[in-house]
Amino acid sequence: MHYLLFYDVVDNYAGKRTPFRKDHIAHAKAAAARGELVLAGALANPVDGTVLLFKGDSPSAAEAFAKADPYVTNGLVTKWRVREWTTVIGADAQVPLPPGL
Repeated sequence: MHYLLFYDVVDNYAGKRTPFRKDHIAHAKAAAARGELVLAGALANPVDGTVLLFKGDSPSAAEAFAKADPYVTNGLVTKWRVREWTTVIGADAQVPLPPGL
């Protein structure tokens, strides 16, 4: 299954993240290397949140990521939540639509 991790962030997040960015990126790269994190990035115009796409059998990888993320532990993230995402179209869809639909 796919899981989306949403971050709500502090005002001026883009500027305030600088001291923690290197550690956050290393944390994200490690999750990607394990095959858990598929895509990640900040929302743009305005930069007022972040969305990360995880793949796995449960939301536990996304939840563990958030709990250990330097952006979360240093207070840049005001709220986070994980949502299961039923993907049905595309090469990496987890629940492809039946043929002919």
